[in-house]
Amino acid sequence: MGAKIYVGGLPYSTTEQQLSDLFAAHGAVASARIITDKFTGQSRGFGFVEMSSDAEAQAAITALNGTQLGGRTLTVNEARPQEPRSGGGGRAGFAGGRG
Repeated sequence: MGAKIYVGGLPYSTTEQQLSDLFAAHGAVASARIITDKFTGQSRGFGFVEMSSDAEAQAAITALNGTQLGGRTLTVNEARPQEPRSGGGGRAGFAGGRG
């Protein structure tokens, strides 16, 4: 398996195909995904690219971090594993009922 790369600072109009094409100049792209808001479907301005090898991923990070795309500066680095989310929220500790 290759290395997963975080790409931040993407213009909101960027497509997954454009993201894939940008990284393809630096090696084989296994996947490219733009993260979108689950309610509106609007891009959140960041995504992830998976490269076929660690060497290609490192080359892409070195070449693209700090570059401009659509007037925005890209932040490109190795993706960290997603931290576990704490569940629940909201009404914890709510006793309810009538007094």
